[in-house]
Amino acid sequence: MRPALTKGWRIAAAAFAALSLLLAAACGGNEQNPDGSTVETSGKKGDVTLVIGAYSVAKDAFEVLLPKFQAEWKAKTGQNVVFQESYEASGTQARAIAGGFEADVAVLAMEGDIDKIKKAGLITHDWKKSEPHDGMITRSIAVMGTRKGNPKGIHDWEDLTKDGVKVLYPNPQTSGGAQWDINAMYGAGLKKSEEETGKKDPAYAKAFLERIHRNVESLDKSGRASMAAFEYGVGDVIVTYENELLARIKQGVPYEVIVPKSTILIENPAALVDVNVDKHGTRKVAEAFLDYLYSDEAQRIFADFGFRPVDDKVMSEVASQFKNPPDLFDISYLGGWDYVRKTLYSPKGVWYQVLAGI
Repeated sequence: MRPALTKGWRIAAAAFAALSLLLAAACGGNEQNPDGSTVETSGKKGDVTLVIGAYSVAKDAFEVLLPKFQAEWKAKTGQNVVFQESYEASGTQARAIAGGFEADVAVLAMEGDIDKIKKAGLITHDWKKSEPHDGMITRSIAVMGTRKGNPKGIHDWEDLTKDGVKVLYPNPQTSGGAQWDINAMYGAGLKKSEEETGKKDPAYAKAFLERIHRNVESLDKSGRASMAAFEYGVGDVIVTYENELLARIKQGVPYEVIVPKSTILIENPAALVDVNVDKHGTRKVAEAFLDYLYSDEAQRIFADFGFRPVDDKVMSEVASQFKNPPDLFDISYLGGWDYVRKTLYSPKGVWYQVLAGI
C-alpha cells in the first residue's frame, strides 16, 4: 500500500517540479514528475508554458490537438505556447499532481482522479459546474477486443468466464481505465441479476466478477500497457475502452471489437488546477485551452481517435462509426462515484475481496 505523503515530501516534490519546469522552459527536452514518470516538453522557449498532466490514452489525440491550439492561440494573441506534457495511468497521474507535479491542466480517465487533486487543495473551483458537460471532454464505452476472427467465440461478458479464455485488463490501483472495466463487468452482473430476479443483487454481481477474474492473465499498470501485452501475444481477450480499439484498428492492427449487451458509459474529465495556474500565471491560456477541448474542431479530432464526442452536434455527425449496446448504463446505475469508491475500491471493498479470494 502506498505510504501517506508527508508534508516535507510534498514541499520537496513541489520544489523539484518547479525547478523541472524552469529548466524545461529554458532548454526543452524530457523531464520527470516527482514520482519518476516522464514529462515530454515540446518546442523552444516561448512566451508562455502550459503544463498538461494527462492519462495515457489521451496522448495520441493530443499530438494533433496541441499544435492546433498553439496555432489558434498564436493567431488570436500573438503569443507562443510551449506545452510540457506528461502521460501516465490516470491514478498515477492524479497522485503525481496531488504530490507536487505542477500541472496547469489535468486530463484524466474519471472524475474520482480529478477529485483526488481537489482534495489535495489544488483545485479550488467547482470544476464540474464551471465547464460544459459537467467537465467531461470525451466519452466511450467499455468493450472487449479479440484477435482477428474472434477465435475464442467471445460475444458477451459471460464468455470471459469460459475455461481456457485468458483475459487482460489493467490494475485499478493505478489505472482509471481498469476501474471503468470493472464497473462495466460488475454492472453487467447487476443487470443480469435484475433480469432474473427483478432486483439488483450485489452478491450475484460480485460472484460474476469473481468468475471473470479467475481467467485474468495479468493486471498491468495502465490500459496502454495491457494493450501492448495483448499485441505482443499475451491473452485471448482484452477489456478496454472502445476508443482504444477503434484507434488501433485505424492504424492497421487487426482487432475484433465485441460490444457487450450491457456495458457502461465512460466519461473522461479535464480540469484547470487553480493553485498551479495562479502560481505560473497561466490561468488565461489554460482556460482557453479547456474551452478549445469542447470546440467542434477538437471534438471531431477526438472522434478521429475513437472517442465519442460530448458535443451533440459532432456526435450526430459521427454516430455511424459507433455501435450502441442494447443496455447501456452510466455510473449512476451503480450508485454514483462516491458509492462505487466506497463499495468496490475501498480496502475492504468488493474488488479487493475478489482479488483476495474472500
